[in-house]
Amino acid sequence: MMERRMDTALLVLLMGHLAAALEVPLDLPQPPTITQQSPKDYIIDPRENIVIHCDAKGKPHPSFSWTRNGTHFDIDEDVNVVMRPHSGTLVVDISREKADHYEGVYQCTARNKHGTAVSHNIVIRQSRSPLWSKERIKQIVVQEGVSLVLPCRPPAGLPPPIIFWMDNNFQRLPQSSRVSQSLNGDLYFSNVLREDSRNDYICYARFPHTQTIQQKQPITVKVLNQDPVDERKPTFLIPSGSSSSHTVLRGQVLEMECIAEGLPTPEISWIKLSGDLPTQRMSYLYYQKNLRIVNVSASDAGDYRCSAKNMLGSVHHTIHVSVKASPYWIGGAPRNLVLAPGENGVLTCRASGTPKPSITWAMNGIPIANSPKDLSRKVEEDTIIFTDIQMGSSAVYQCNVSNDHGYLMANAFVNVLSEPPRVLTPANKVYQVIKNHRARIDCAFFGSPIPKITWFKDSRSSTLDGDPYIQHDNGTLEIHTAQARNSGKYTCAARNMLGIYENHVYLEVKEPTRILKQPEYKVVQRGRSVVFECKVKHDPTLVPTMTWLKDDGELPDDERLIVDSDSLTITDVTESDGGVYTCIMNTTLDHDSASAELTVVERPDPPTDLELTDQKKRSVQLTWTPGDEHNSPIQKFLIQYDDSLHHRGHWHNLTEVPGTRTTAHLKLSPYVHYTFRVLALNAMGFSRPSFPSRMFKTEAAAPDENPKDVEGFGTEHDNLVISWKPLTGLQSNGPGLRYRVMWRQKAVESDWTTVTVSNNSRFVVSGTPTFVPYELKVQAVNDHGVGPEPAIARGYSGEDLPVAAPENVQVVVLNSTLAEVHWDPVPHKLIRGHLKGYKVYYWKERSLHKHNPYHMEKLILMFSGNHSHGMVPGLHPFSVYSFNVRVYNGKGEGPVSPTQQFDTPEGVPGAPTSLIVTNSNLDTLTLEWSPPHDRKGRITGYTLKYQPVNNSNELGPVEELALLANETSVTLPNLKYSTRYKFYLNAKTVRGAGPAISQEAVTIVDEALMSLLDVDVGEGTAGSTQSSHPLAQPPPHRLPDEALPVSPFGNVSSSVGEDGPLISWEYWGPEKNVYVEYMVENSEGEQEWQKEPVNGSQNVVLKGLKGGLSYRVRLVAKGHHDQPLHHSEELLVTVPAVASRQVDIATQGWFIGLMCAIALLILILLIICFIQRNKGGKYPVKEKEDAHTDPEFQPMKEDDCTFGEYSDNEDHKPLKGSRTPSNGTVKRDDSDDSLVDYGEGGDGQFNEDGSFIGQYSGKSGSRDTAEGHESSEAPSPINTMNSLNSFV
Repeated sequence: MMERRMDTALLVLLMGHLAAALEVPLDLPQPPTITQQSPKDYIIDPRENIVIHCDAKGKPHPSFSWTRNGTHFDIDEDVNVVMRPHSGTLVVDISREKADHYEGVYQCTARNKHGTAVSHNIVIRQSRSPLWSKERIKQIVVQEGVSLVLPCRPPAGLPPPIIFWMDNNFQRLPQSSRVSQSLNGDLYFSNVLREDSRNDYICYARFPHTQTIQQKQPITVKVLNQDPVDERKPTFLIPSGSSSSHTVLRGQVLEMECIAEGLPTPEISWIKLSGDLPTQRMSYLYYQKNLRIVNVSASDAGDYRCSAKNMLGSVHHTIHVSVKASPYWIGGAPRNLVLAPGENGVLTCRASGTPKPSITWAMNGIPIANSPKDLSRKVEEDTIIFTDIQMGSSAVYQCNVSNDHGYLMANAFVNVLSEPPRVLTPANKVYQVIKNHRARIDCAFFGSPIPKITWFKDSRSSTLDGDPYIQHDNGTLEIHTAQARNSGKYTCAARNMLGIYENHVYLEVKEPTRILKQPEYKVVQRGRSVVFECKVKHDPTLVPTMTWLKDDGELPDDERLIVDSDSLTITDVTESDGGVYTCIMNTTLDHDSASAELTVVERPDPPTDLELTDQKKRSVQLTWTPGDEHNSPIQKFLIQYDDSLHHRGHWHNLTEVPGTRTTAHLKLSPYVHYTFRVLALNAMGFSRPSFPSRMFKTEAAAPDENPKDVEGFGTEHDNLVISWKPLTGLQSNGPGLRYRVMWRQKAVESDWTTVTVSNNSRFVVSGTPTFVPYELKVQAVNDHGVGPEPAIARGYSGEDLPVAAPENVQVVVLNSTLAEVHWDPVPHKLIRGHLKGYKVYYWKERSLHKHNPYHMEKLILMFSGNHSHGMVPGLHPFSVYSFNVRVYNGKGEGPVSPTQQFDTPEGVPGAPTSLIVTNSNLDTLTLEWSPPHDRKGRITGYTLKYQPVNNSNELGPVEELALLANETSVTLPNLKYSTRYKFYLNAKTVRGAGPAISQEAVTIVDEALMSLLDVDVGEGTAGSTQSSHPLAQPPPHRLPDEALPVSPFGNVSSSVGEDGPLISWEYWGPEKNVYVEYMVENSEGEQEWQKEPVNGSQNVVLKGLKGGLSYRVRLVAKGHHDQPLHHSEELLVTVPAVASRQVDIATQGWFIGLMCAIALLILILLIICFIQRNKGGKYPVKEKEDAHTDPEFQPMKEDDCTFGEYSDNEDHKPLKGSRTPSNGTVKRDDSDDSLVDYGEGGDGQFNEDGSFIGQYSGKSGSRDTAEGHESSEAPSPINTMNSLNSFV
């Protein structure tokens, strides 16, 4: 027997692939197949007609018959029953017969000439919803704390009803861990409370099939609390005992419950003793009293324990769960089998269950044991094996699997056919798929024997049977990840022994739809607009459709919502617009979506319901209710008050509290009539103010504080002014506010003098000694008392002018520009006021040099504080100065110290006033200059330096020449002709050399062609030209008697710089903030000074000044805000217009091009002359005269092709057009601009552009006289080139 079983299993394995169910086309012969049938347990509604479904297909179309309760049901004999055409479905009309008359077990049979198929048994039962039996329910009276069960006991219905408890108002009764409903519908109380007393505990039963609800009579419960019930540990109300058992079927729902009573209310917990609870399939109901497990499997069998626990103890109950199973298929129900004659096949009916089910076979509805014998068929328990089957063996086989808990029944036919292959998928079908997605191309086929399927693509070069292609048994070709290269034509070929069939389909791989720019989260204030963008990329061959959703629903029908092709605009946003907006781009193949949230914010609504509580003399509690924050959290609340007693109608800020609080404890002042209001602040701003609170009046009291900022000072030498900052109305604390003013001399033992003032903030005490210290007090007083003891302030009576001058005044000259003055400080009592400092007045009496002008300009140097010496900077060297010293206080200056004098030594001289070039010759130049304007001593001599400058502005070697002090000119011999020179001249004293003045000039004869450059005053720098430097002029003259504060600047001058004027200076002041100011001289309007910071240096280049303008320049030192500015003397700087730099014409591109063109032209002329001469042509003079009547025309000479002069025989004057006379000389009175002859020994001269041409003269001594005369008549090409080159 075991050997036979193994053989069967091997045969099933070998032929398993043939068991795949093929869909037989309906145009081919086939046995019936049941396609629709009513459920096994069919509960009908008695109010509606009964419809019992049974449909089948087959070829030929099957006929139908029914059995009822195991016997034939003759439909024709029952007028209430009708079978639908072309169907086996029965329709029972219950209008003439009750529905329960047709209750029973029905079975449908469908047959044709190839076999018979039967349905499963259909049990017809009528649904029932009976009424509750009439009963009188007595009132239930219980003691508080005991347990209670209210029974429901609903009537049995079909299907069972759903139970729930409600009151008279159809409101569900509240349930909790103390009160809950059991599975059978009863209501359990673990312990009752007094609030459980009521007269409307009503149990309802809802019958779902008929949608009816039945109501039980109300139950009245009265809870007494006469004798308190002791607390107790839990006990189970259900289930009873310590253990119980429960059986459940596989796949169904397991429900277990444990309800316990006790005081306090016990808590329920569950565990599985034999394993873990299935957390994925389980849930707790009714406050963990019910454990529910869905889709039960064999693993759920075992012991479960529920525990009830309170503070007094615990109790346990064990539930043993057994899992049974009604029959279920293993690998699915038997499948239809299509075989060709001579083939083998297997029908399998694999099923299982608990207990193990039995399997029986039938053929065409008849037990297989009673069916006709078939030698090709062999039954082996759950398998039927067909071997070498032949035509005529087609039939329908029924497999029935059953045990104690149910049954399974399935039909499977065996159809013996001989058919060539066919493909059922439509030809030329186009499949479209998105790139990177799975693609499946169908090839639904049929044939007997089963055809073999082969796939080809495009050229059919090879079969598609490897990666990335997967071919399924049903013929489908799958591409796991489709790419663009997979697009094309595919061919499916079905082949068996009877033929071949091909079908063509097409695959198109499309680009995916993607949202490139997703909508973004927006926070928008109410009333504004918002735009959600949704930019999409999609395959161009697909038609996209954009859809917008709001909160997963359709957009509201509102004209404010504007949908464009790639955006959604919402105008005039309201709070209802807030939510999640989703854009969905759909095509026929795919879609993409993106969402963004819109939060509508607004300033918060004003707080409401302001209340004042906990009222005290100096405080009150304010509470309020916040308004709607409009999606923006409230950050804080601002509390304001209005004082209707002192300042009605003006709201003042009192305090702030965090946005999480709604109360504030307010500290108040006496004698104020308070009204409060509250404002809320969020990110959008403040809300509107709340409505004011009721008025709260505080009682008057004595002042809590005295005036602040008490000061004492004098406005006259014999008075004392006492001032203070008055109290506000809020600080007065009561009516009748006044001030008690008290004073006394500090150094004298005296009593306080007191006066009382009202409505004032100062009091003047007259007749005081001059500048005496006083102690001061100001106390606030009102009608309810005086303020606290005031603090003592100190002040002085009025000042008077000092009465003494500084003594022992001395001076020490440190250098030519700096001196130090010393003095003895004035005694404090003689100052008669607050010492402010000392002033040094000094002025220049005269210069020790007779050439320098006389000055009487007084300067002031102030030294703040108690100084005894000071530095006097900015002095002029080689000068006589006078000075004196004075002390000053807040009232003014004291007497003058005796005036003294001192001399300053010599210093470095300034630059020479001018430097000009005269008598420029070929190799000599004469320089003339003027002595420095500011000599600062006795001039001991001059130093002249000069050096050549080439066309590239490169400087040559420097020559130096020492000159005597009385010299004002010098002639420099042996200079290079036609050369530009740069000159530097400075003066010297015994202290050294001063700054240089520079100049440039070119050695040349003609003075009319000289390029004169502007004079540059300052320190010369090599390589600089005067045309780019300003001319420094002395500052404007001040009035001689004008006294000015001394400047901490000295030796302010300008010097040469390529980028602009270089301003240099010396500085000895203490201030750190130093800068240069400049402005255009004589500018119209009130032009402001332009500032240039110096960053701690003592020179700066002023860039960007306009040429041709004069500028006023000065230096400024700025101290603290209460100190005056220190200015230097103004320097007038002239920026000349920029002159064009001399350019070497020979290096210019245009000139080189011109010379090349002329040379080419001359070469062409020479070639023409040479050709004419070789021809031997002669041109008589007469012919030339006839042909050329122009008197200025110069004929060509025949012998050498040069241009000769046409002269009159009577007088040999040159023609107007001739370049030079025949003797080769030029008269000076004819033209000063004409060029001299190029003969040896001729004097060179300057051209108009300043270039020297004599050096380019050709040597004519080698020529003979005749040739010289001929060339003098007209220049040869070579001489022409030389003459042109002379302009270089």
